Amino acid sequence: MPITINEVRGFIRQLPDAAAVAQVQEAAAQRLGELDKAAYAGVLPGRQARINDSLRPALLRGLTGTVQERNRTGSRAGFILDEESTQRLRTDPRNGEPGRPKYRIPEDTRRYRLPGSGIPVSCLDLIED
Repeated sequence: MPITINEVRGFIRQLPDAAAVAQVQEAAAQRLGELDKAAYAGVLPGRQARINDSLRPALLRGLTGTVQERNRTGSRAGFILDEESTQRLRTDPRNGEPGRPKYRIPEDTRRYRLPGSGIPVSCLDLIED
């Protein structure tokens, strides 16, 4: 018979000290990591994706492109915008003052790779082929 959440909470309340509670926290964090990894396993290089509404800055939300390599932990991925999103970012008025944009995209660049350490994979929604 499966254990209920109320039974788990009751068990935790009965733990004798902070060290025991910390062990439960560690196990929970490990399990969350496993679930997160499984949930985003399909975010692989070459897949088309859209940046979802959970990413900041908001300026990047809704832009589309191609997933690049993931970082060592798999939590972030490089992202190269498609042509339409590159143009949209280049001309977006939220991209800073004229002459001082946050994202400097040369006019001859058709597909722009977002700089930095990548986009959190949780902020990428895959686009079905």
